Amino acid sequence: MMSHIEPGVFVRHDPQAQPAPVIFDSPHSGAEYPADFRYACPFNLLRQAEDAHVDELFDAAPRMGATLIAALFPRSYIDVNRGIEDIDQQLLDQPWPGPVSTSDRARVGMGLVRRVCKPGVALYDRRLSVAEIRNRIDRYYRPYHEAVANAIIEAGGRFGAVWHVNCHSMPSSRGARVAVAGWERADFVLGDRDGTTCSLGFRLLVQGILEQLGYDVRINDPYKGVELVRRFGQPNLGRHSLQIEVNRRLYMNEETLEKTDGFDRLKGDMDTLCSAITAYARDQLTAAAAD
Repeated sequence: MMSHIEPGVFVRHDPQAQPAPVIFDSPHSGAEYPADFRYACPFNLLRQAEDAHVDELFDAAPRMGATLIAALFPRSYIDVNRGIEDIDQQLLDQPWPGPVSTSDRARVGMGLVRRVCKPGVALYDRRLSVAEIRNRIDRYYRPYHEAVANAIIEAGGRFGAVWHVNCHSMPSSRGARVAVAGWERADFVLGDRDGTTCSLGFRLLVQGILEQLGYDVRINDPYKGVELVRRFGQPNLGRHSLQIEVNRRLYMNEETLEKTDGFDRLKGDMDTLCSAITAYARDQLTAAAAD
């Protein structure tokens, strides 16, 4: 597999088969913790923020002709699926000097740079400096976004259209903050920001394949898609971005992050999904050329 590695930041795996205009990215599966992180919470709790093994679940994509990009750093250090202005002012030792657009997630400590490890557990025993945040943005956030953008621009320029799949995992339940006892998430949640980041046909294709494989699929509930699909999804320009969330109970122990017996079945099904998506993209190009 041809790869480009930006040490500690991301790895890009290029197509091994005839290239297709399909980009997969896994922004939250990184597990290389930077030396300057200086977190104060228990490491085992901090690791539960990882989308562990998601990059492996989709690693067949290059064999099908797609590109796969995966972050190497953890989302708890800086979250590339948040807006760059999603600054949590409570985390800083002085006011942020640039534009700020604080989301509801940042207000509870889950913004661009996290303040809490999990609800009720502080991630740091200190406040961070503006310089620390800027360093994380410049060394990790911007390069990752540029890597995904470049892959999408290259494929779009070559083929005239591109299909982008933003890959994540999700906890199996909403947790203690929700009063509905026993409520659990679906096997998969597909997010297209209420139909604005990809064509309906693409979303229906992915939904249909997953349902044929026997999975329960929900749309935009509770995840609609965040910064990466918002930024890159422009279906009117032939750029289709879809966020996919895989329920962790399907393939791993959510506390230890160890793979369970379900991993191999899920991995085989994700190979099938990768193949179907690349075939769909090629079919769309053929149909467009025939018009």
